[in-house]
Amino acid sequence: MAEEKKFPTMREIYGSLVFDKNEMKQRLPKDVYENLAGAMEGRQKLDSGIADTVALAMKDWAVSHGASHWAHWFHPLTEMTAEKHTAFVHADDNGVALETFTGKDLVQSEPDASSFPSGGTRSTFEARGYSAWDPTSPAFIMKSPKGGTLCIPSVFLSYDGSPLDMKTYLLRSMDAVESRSLKMLKLFGNRGVRYVRATVGGEQEFFLLDRPKAQKRPDIRFSGRTLLGSRPPRDQKMEDHYFGAIPTRVLAYMEDVQRDLARLGVDLATRHNEVARCQFEFAPNFAEANLACDQNQLIMEVMRKMARQHELRLLFHEKPFKEMNGSGKHVNFSLQDSEGRNLLKPSSNHRKNVIFLSFLSSFVLGVSEFAGLLQASVATPGNMYRLGGHEAPPNIISVYLGSAIDAVIAAIEAGSPKDMPGKCTVDLGLIKLPEIVAFDSDRNRTSPVAFTGNKFEFRAPGASQAMAVPVTALLSVWAAGMEKFLQIFEANIDSGQDPVDAALCTIREASKISRNIRFEGDAYSKEWHEEAERRGLIKARTIPQGIDLYKDPAIMQMLEDMGVYKKRELEAFWAIRMESFVNSIEIEMSVLRDMIWEGIMPAISKQLMLEKNSYAAAEEVGAKDIDRWKSHIAELASLKTGLLDKMEELTELRENLVDLELREHAEQIVTKAVPLMNEIRELADAAEICMADEFIPYPKYRTLLSLSS
Repeated sequence: MAEEKKFPTMREIYGSLVFDKNEMKQRLPKDVYENLAGAMEGRQKLDSGIADTVALAMKDWAVSHGASHWAHWFHPLTEMTAEKHTAFVHADDNGVALETFTGKDLVQSEPDASSFPSGGTRSTFEARGYSAWDPTSPAFIMKSPKGGTLCIPSVFLSYDGSPLDMKTYLLRSMDAVESRSLKMLKLFGNRGVRYVRATVGGEQEFFLLDRPKAQKRPDIRFSGRTLLGSRPPRDQKMEDHYFGAIPTRVLAYMEDVQRDLARLGVDLATRHNEVARCQFEFAPNFAEANLACDQNQLIMEVMRKMARQHELRLLFHEKPFKEMNGSGKHVNFSLQDSEGRNLLKPSSNHRKNVIFLSFLSSFVLGVSEFAGLLQASVATPGNMYRLGGHEAPPNIISVYLGSAIDAVIAAIEAGSPKDMPGKCTVDLGLIKLPEIVAFDSDRNRTSPVAFTGNKFEFRAPGASQAMAVPVTALLSVWAAGMEKFLQIFEANIDSGQDPVDAALCTIREASKISRNIRFEGDAYSKEWHEEAERRGLIKARTIPQGIDLYKDPAIMQMLEDMGVYKKRELEAFWAIRMESFVNSIEIEMSVLRDMIWEGIMPAISKQLMLEKNSYAAAEEVGAKDIDRWKSHIAELASLKTGLLDKMEELTELRENLVDLELREHAEQIVTKAVPLMNEIRELADAAEICMADEFIPYPKYRTLLSLSS
């Protein structure tokens, strides 16, 4: 009997490829370690004089783990990551190989920036860019079959200092919300709190397909989703896939992904089947916001690489299959102070509950005024197909607090003295405030922003998005809400009120202001959409209109006031997002054109010839009642004629789009191109149903949505 293969435990390998504090403590002099640790925690500025010492220790550690190269690893404005590998080993004048990695290399590099999107902030010939070490996120090693690369998380800037990455804006938003949180706690008398950190956990949904089958479809290869295909008989009708037994093949893939991520210090807390067939989810534990966004990029990168090894095709697209569940990246977020307290966790202590309600109310207050920024942050090509159906929230921002919290907020607003639901009540002088119990209400799956017991969950981000964009929006909105909350709070304290009484008065005022954004019902219902219209919550109906919200004067002013974006940077970001939308749909238009001409049209012709010959044979032998057969052939022919007409329209439309300016181009994409593509798909899908299996040019849904156990 073969001996069972032994694998190291997760605990044994966890963080083994991360230059974390434990590794630093062992390899660095005490004073150097303390300075670096202080910089990582935001307690002090990094002393540039220690860079050479840190670089030497980092290089020795990386080489001991097989790394042959190093790279500044950053997040350009493309939703992906970027890296330029530089070898540790260089030959000196005598041809002797030497390992070199200096403090200058660690702190700053100069990759070519000319080909990265900038939104017009610089010309193509202005190629210089700078990547600069971000010590708050630890370096790690990405292993390869023949070694590995030391990856150093970095920001990326243009030669004039303009950010060309997502991390810079994220770090600014973190500073905005964390500094105001610390001020809030100080007003409550919490003098011992040294810092507050935004914490984030991003649930990652995805599809897995058999790679050989998926690669036969150009739409999956080039667009990451199916542009053609009729619904399979089963799809998700039986509702038996969610939380079902994970297929053996998928489980093997998941286990390998988790092991590789564990080595990189990424802790995946859960894995499970999602609702649609071949759909699954990973969810990591919470981490500080900057690290969480880095880790989500690592999760996606490792998943892509591992999928190839398992002969699987990984899809992050928000809507890979028509009329089936799409994939989101649910962003869970909260705040944690230096004592380890979750500031969004309800408590049995009345004073802590007032603090909790203050932080909660300030976020809702921010959303009530700047919901447009949250909508802009999820205005992506894939979300155009996903938002509003099959468990995805609608494209209208609202906040769900749950019945218990909503009742408490409403009672504070009303100043009601009556008892409210809860285990017990505590008399605070103004009203009776109950003990608020975490998870005492159901989760609203239709709400884009929901309080889920001890955190908020933003369910609108798409699965393919870089998490930094929606997180930056969330933290900016929260910071703006806190700023307004603090103004009222301080004025109440200055008038002589006790901090708790002052906070309750502020919560009451914030509740009145933010009432318009709160909704506890079914966000899919027609009634809610009509009500949202009356409340003025419908900010944008299309993706381009959503992207336009980045240029809303109130949002631009708020982001400047919070120190997150400058006006010029926002205008550039608008252009980058709009170009990305246009380019994504234009790729789909090209792929659809090729699939129709190269696959569907010839297949219909083959089916017509088969039917024609069969009809002629039946007619020759005098078969009866064959008129319906003739009608069927005519219907099939009319589908091809319809496709010919629509393809001519598509060609003409593509020619007309070429010379349009960017915003008009995007508008034509939404109003003309997407509806036309849908019409083409309907005709092609109707023809697919009538075809013999041998003529169908691409694997059908029923073939794709099947993974052998």
